[in-house]
Amino acid sequence: MLPPDAEPFASGRDADVYSIDESWVLRRYRNGHPVRDEADFMRWVAKYDYPVPAVRQVDGADMVIERLSGPTLADAAIAGEVSPVELGRMHADLHRRLHAIPAPSGTSGQVVVHGDLHPENVILTAEGPVVIDWRNAEEGQAEFDVAMTAIIFAQVALDPAFESLSPLLRKALAGYLADSIDPTPGLDAALASRGANPTLTAAELALLPAQAGLIRSYLTR
Repeated sequence: MLPPDAEPFASGRDADVYSIDESWVLRRYRNGHPVRDEADFMRWVAKYDYPVPAVRQVDGADMVIERLSGPTLADAAIAGEVSPVELGRMHADLHRRLHAIPAPSGTSGQVVVHGDLHPENVILTAEGPVVIDWRNAEEGQAEFDVAMTAIIFAQVALDPAFESLSPLLRKALAGYLADSIDPTPGLDAALASRGANPTLTAAELALLPAQAGLIRSYLTR
C-alpha cells in the first residue's frame, strides 16, 4: 500500500500518518494494533452524521481515511483563534452529539464513547470540527467519556511542562464541565483507565490524584 521508504508526515504516541494523495491518508499503528474495531465505530457514528473522517479501507494495523484540512483545536486555541470558553463548549457539544448515538449492539443504557476526546484529536476544518483517533472507542457510559476528557484537560492544566497553557486549560475545563453532564459517576473508572494507559510517562501518572482534585473542585462550585 505504501513504498518501503515512505516517511510519515505526522506521528502520535502510537501511530504514524502517511500521505496517499490529496484526498486520503494512511494511518498505521507502529505496534501492529488491528484497526477493525476502530474503523467499525467510525463508520457507525458516521451513519448518524457525526463529524468523523470517512474510512475507505482497513488492513491489519492500516486504515485509509479521509484527509482533513485545518489545524487541531489545540493549535487553534493556542493561536488565540478559539477562546478557552469556546474550546470547552465545543467539546461538550461534541460529546452531547456522540452520546445521543445508540450503541451498535443495541444494549440499553449504553452509548458510543470515544475515550480520548481532547483538543489534539479534533481537527477544525472549514466545515466544522471533526473528531479523529478512535482507538479507544467502545460501548459504555457517557459519564465515563466526559470524565476522561476532563482528566486530559486537567493533566495539561497541572503539568509543569505546559505551565504557559495552564490558564487556558483551566478556563476550558471549567466551561466544559459547566456545559456537560456530571461526570462524577464515571470519574473513578476513568482515572483507573487513564492510570493503566501504557503510553503515559511516570510523571504524567503521578499527576492523576491532583487532576481528580481539580475536576472535583470545579464540580462543587
